[in-house]
Amino acid sequence: MLAPLSWLKEYVDIDCTPQELQDKLFSCGFEVEELKQVGEDIHDVVVGLVKTCEPIPETHLHVCTVDAGSHGTFQVCCGADNVKAGGKFPLALVGAQVIMTGKDHVTVEGLMTIEKGKLRGYDSEGMLCSGVELGVSDDLFPGASYNGLLVLPDDAEVGADVKPILGLDDWIFDIAITANRPDCQSVYGIAREVAAVLNKEIKPLDLSYTEDEVKKDGFTVTVDAPELCPRYIAHYVHDVKIGESPLWMKRRLALVGIGSISNVVDITNYVLTELGQPMHAFDSSYIEGNMINVRRANNGEKIVTLDEKEFELNDQNLVICDGKKPVALAGIMGGLNSEILDTTTEVMFEAAKFMRDNIRKSSRALGQASDSSAMYAKGVYEYTTVMAMKRALHLIEELGCGKVSSTHVEVSTGNSIEPKEMKVSIERVNKVLGITVPNEDIIRILKSLDFNPSVNGDELTIQVPAYREDMESYPDVAEEVIRMYGYEHVIPTFMPTAQVTMGGFDLRQMSELKLKRALCGAGAYEGIHYSFFSPSDLDLLNLPEDAMERKAIKLINPINADLSLMRTTLAPQMIRAMARNQKRDLLEGKIYELGNIFIPKDLPLTEYPDERETLCVGVFGENESFYTLKGFAKIVADTFDLEFTYEPSEKTFLHPYQTADIICDGEKVGYLGKVSYEIMDELDMRVPSFVLELDIRLISKYYDKEQKFMPLPKFAIEKRDFAFVVDKNITCASIENGIKEACKYVTDVKLFDVYEGIQLGANKRSMAFSVVFTPQNEEFTDEMVEGYVKKILKNLDNKLGISLRS
Repeated sequence: MLAPLSWLKEYVDIDCTPQELQDKLFSCGFEVEELKQVGEDIHDVVVGLVKTCEPIPETHLHVCTVDAGSHGTFQVCCGADNVKAGGKFPLALVGAQVIMTGKDHVTVEGLMTIEKGKLRGYDSEGMLCSGVELGVSDDLFPGASYNGLLVLPDDAEVGADVKPILGLDDWIFDIAITANRPDCQSVYGIAREVAAVLNKEIKPLDLSYTEDEVKKDGFTVTVDAPELCPRYIAHYVHDVKIGESPLWMKRRLALVGIGSISNVVDITNYVLTELGQPMHAFDSSYIEGNMINVRRANNGEKIVTLDEKEFELNDQNLVICDGKKPVALAGIMGGLNSEILDTTTEVMFEAAKFMRDNIRKSSRALGQASDSSAMYAKGVYEYTTVMAMKRALHLIEELGCGKVSSTHVEVSTGNSIEPKEMKVSIERVNKVLGITVPNEDIIRILKSLDFNPSVNGDELTIQVPAYREDMESYPDVAEEVIRMYGYEHVIPTFMPTAQVTMGGFDLRQMSELKLKRALCGAGAYEGIHYSFFSPSDLDLLNLPEDAMERKAIKLINPINADLSLMRTTLAPQMIRAMARNQKRDLLEGKIYELGNIFIPKDLPLTEYPDERETLCVGVFGENESFYTLKGFAKIVADTFDLEFTYEPSEKTFLHPYQTADIICDGEKVGYLGKVSYEIMDELDMRVPSFVLELDIRLISKYYDKEQKFMPLPKFAIEKRDFAFVVDKNITCASIENGIKEACKYVTDVKLFDVYEGIQLGANKRSMAFSVVFTPQNEEFTDEMVEGYVKKILKNLDNKLGISLRS
């Protein structure tokens, strides 16, 4: 949002420097992204009076004697055709900086510093300047675009700096406006804030005008799409005289980057900038049927806009039509068929409130943007719509470019533009701020912001202007108070439940970091997914309709359909992550994610859901197996000094014979298994893939488990390897348990090989284990170890019916 300082001063008595005002705006919530002086690149240019002007023979040049007041008198060579004795022109002194132009004296090529020189043998001590060389246009100063010297006023003081005369001493504030404050997308909106922060009065806009008795008989306005246009105002102006706008208006528009077109068109642009309300002026003689109709476009309907572009519309676009055709693309741009021309003698002014989402979507879909569409996309209030029409009609009278008729048609859905009463507790406002703001300061601040406050005990009553739709409850009042009272008054304090610590990680953080380091040490990479997923993710898992995972929280306003549910499991996102890697020819990998799932207690929600921290591990690759994944479960167990056991299980999305529940102290804490062939085919997964999910909430109760010190054995350990031929339905865990319970000296059992082949027989496989025997009070002998081995084999044969592979 661009706001010239000179324009702001039209409404507020600003008695501080631009830099001080920048700081004050920042303190009350408005970041000035750039503060720029209009003529910051120009310096040491003064008013010069040409005393003598003699032609240089056989050239187009003149040698001039120029009086620069207190700076002295200089000889300057000049080639402009309008240089003359007695004229006052900008004189760039030696050392001055001006804009360098090309040979056409129009194209800007950069900056240059003026130096002493010679032209055709004559000394030249400075340069007389054109408007282009000072960065001035006709809209900023009359005659500035002439291809010659810029003629200064006769009353200009000789030797004075030209910046104040040309308006180059003005400042432009480029202010970032937050999305909740579209009322400040205008110069007057910013002026309201400036007045409040400086504790000054703001000058009310002159909205007065006089209607004559002329009427446009039979003229009507209908709105067929009130859901897209809740208010539409049309006013007829006759006896229009198209011409130039006054310099003050052209200058203000130029400072915000808008070029002057004609007085009537400039008025619409001026009101847009001053109040943030887009307006349009139709040449009334081109409006057929003596009517305006606001409706959705017909599919395939076409319009040619003012920039001579043709668009094919659909029923999602809003158009302004006369009795036969569209004459404007609502909120975006007028039609070429109702353009204001030099011959225009009657005008129909339009001010309307169009819904921001419709204008934004239409502008993007059509690829057509304008200052109006940008303003509507940010938000326009009906209060401003009414105010803007009055302001435009006042300017018509002030500029003398037309007469205001008594034909005024306003169609609305009945929304009030009067202030809305709000009552809040002062105590609650102060509690939000954490400090006590004196009542008199609250009254002063809210009064300066036009809230017309009153206090009755603890009850604060304010009248919220219709342009402040962001004000909804007491926290909003607290924000308004503190941004004007000053954030420096806020006293840093602890929250009621806060504790002073020496810093560092707490037990949960340390435990999670320990777990992450262990997983990374095993070659896994951490992955992070959104906390949302898609209904299609649940369908991917082939879950039954009554599955717990399907009882997911639906978002009211999701980013898109693929992120419309709060996730109840991490598995589908991990499976899709493995599939994406395989599609990109990454055919092996290990990924883990430590994140929350969200389990509602009731649907629809009546209280916050249960957020369960969960670990998910995905492993994929030709050389990976169920036991690789089981190794990651063991890493978790070892990290917290736990023992996991495993029981065969079934999951709709996992292989029926390679799925197990993970048990800790008799409680199920998770599962692991191989991704089913059906899902692998659906996602084009090319290598075996496995997934594990652990409820870390259940594991977390062991975070503070004391680690028992195990001294190194005094005597050498013994290792033995076993290879068994077993039925496929016998699990690794049952074999491990059989080994451990047969001998108390067994301290570790590891599966190191699995083999399946036709020579073993149907439904058979070979499983090889490495077993560690650790002595306690005496050294093992070979006979002792062989005895332990026999006990293990006997126990496995009795309980599982398995024997050593021959």
